[in-house]
Amino acid sequence: MLPLQQEISVDPQEYVPAIIDAAVTVVLFVVAFAVIYLLGKYFLTRTVETGLRQRGFDETLINLTVSLTVVFTAIVSVALAATVAGFGVVLSAFAVMGGALALAVGFAAQDVISNFVAGVFIIQDEPFTIGDWIEWDGNSGVVRDVQLRVTKLETFDNELVTVPNSDLASAAVVNNVANDKRRVSVGFGIGYDDDITQAREAIVSEGANVDGVLDTPEPAAPVTELGDSAVVLSGRIWINPTESSYGAVRAEFLEAVKERFDAEGIDMPYNNTELSGNIGVTNTDELEGEREVPEPSA
Repeated sequence: MLPLQQEISVDPQEYVPAIIDAAVTVVLFVVAFAVIYLLGKYFLTRTVETGLRQRGFDETLINLTVSLTVVFTAIVSVALAATVAGFGVVLSAFAVMGGALALAVGFAAQDVISNFVAGVFIIQDEPFTIGDWIEWDGNSGVVRDVQLRVTKLETFDNELVTVPNSDLASAAVVNNVANDKRRVSVGFGIGYDDDITQAREAIVSEGANVDGVLDTPEPAAPVTELGDSAVVLSGRIWINPTESSYGAVRAEFLEAVKERFDAEGIDMPYNNTELSGNIGVTNTDELEGEREVPEPSA
């Protein structure tokens, strides 16, 4: 009869070499990673930061690039340390899995990546900065914050608008306050019988008296159109958009010229259509005869 249990002998000495090899591998990996990462981070980040600053890049973009450099250094350090420690098989499997994951994330985050890249170009090229009044695709607003993915703007109705950076990067953006001078143009229509010189003097005089209007270039009011009902003079004044509000100056200009025209009797006609010719009525007797109703027969 065989015994139900047999004594199993375990010799701890058999596992000592494997444990020592594993410990040496782990220590080698940690030391190699620490050395490569610290040296790479020190030299790469300093090189990248110094190069970008010398070329005058924006501070936000510099900080972002330095952060990405640190992440890149860490990934490369893991790969090199694994190679030094002898993790070749694990490293190969990790590379295949990482490539597949990167491909899947890339397809899923196309819009995010597009907005991110557009944000980098907006920050670097500076087509607008915080506080600028811009217009794009029929929209307008004042820039309140420029981020790497979106730009936040405030409308004149005090509404917050968040716009993806890719939309602004691909659109024709008008920066209304980029230059130190901007023209305010308003069309004033006068009657064909009114004196153009008198109207021009009134527009130029009132425009020069509006607060915030620059002396150079001088206000002007050339005739720009001969309309169906009016002769149109374009009142033109210049302002510094960073010091004066375009909307406020335009409104004050309009009101001042309207009151001046009323005081001097200069007509500002509405759109109207004049019909000319004659209308005649003939054969009135026949028309009256047709309207007579015959008497009923007995």
